[in-house]
Amino acid sequence: MTQPTKATAIGFCAILLWSSIVGLIKEVSHSFGATAGAALIYTVASVFLLLTMRWVPVSKFPKKYLLLGGLLMVSYELCLALSIGYSTNSRQAIEVGMVNYLWPTFTMVATILFAHKKANWLLAPGIILSMLGIVWVLGGEQGLNLSQMLENIKTNPLSYGLAFIGALLWAAYCVVTVRIANGVNGITLFFMMVAVALWVKYLILGDSSVMQINFSSIIFLLLAACAMGFGYAAWNIGILGGNVTILTGASYFIPVLSSALSSILLSTSLGLSFWQGATMVCAGSVLCWLATRERSMK
Repeated sequence: MTQPTKATAIGFCAILLWSSIVGLIKEVSHSFGATAGAALIYTVASVFLLLTMRWVPVSKFPKKYLLLGGLLMVSYELCLALSIGYSTNSRQAIEVGMVNYLWPTFTMVATILFAHKKANWLLAPGIILSMLGIVWVLGGEQGLNLSQMLENIKTNPLSYGLAFIGALLWAAYCVVTVRIANGVNGITLFFMMVAVALWVKYLILGDSSVMQINFSSIIFLLLAACAMGFGYAAWNIGILGGNVTILTGASYFIPVLSSALSSILLSTSLGLSFWQGATMVCAGSVLCWLATRERSMK
């Protein structure tokens, strides 16, 4: 196996790890609470990253990347973890995760608007299809039903709102870091900052849930931390040494894979309407990707 092929394979491992995050975060929140559970995940993930990735001294960080990149990354991770942790049930956790997966579409739009990347006519149907997919998912078994979607969101606007804001933040991070990071990978430092922010929130505001520490909860915590930490580490190896085109295209299918793994982990059945919506989100992301890629290949 050649080095690029090996790096690409490692990148695929990142996609699998990230696809398990929604279900694992929800399982951890069941045992430790939304805030404490997220704080534990990022604390353990930071330890894993310190042990497996080269530490980059803060002095090596470009100031803009440290400040702006750090703010966007920490804010995104807080939105992601807490949106899932605050979900009221397993079905809602999976739906919230699906809202977060609007980030590929938002990233492409942000790249076009702020990085002046050209796109063709596929962009418009890609955006529409992604948004329609979310409406389809949140409409329950009735599919395209705006009133049902709004009623669904009203049951827990905090979780759905955090997931949507998180998708916007991650899109901004992806666009910004390409221009200001200068090749520096700050994921380890940023994860440590997320852990500190969550522990401060926990110490000040507390958590409504009582911690249930047992063998099962510890295993889920370790798995979630591995998925978080090693997912980013594996992705970094993949995009630096592997086939970026293949990995980028494959990453747009994370919503379907994530829903499948989450339904298994959380023992939650998902109806046909949900899978139709998830497929739309994936297809919309792929169209947005093709809208920019096709023009650049001419």
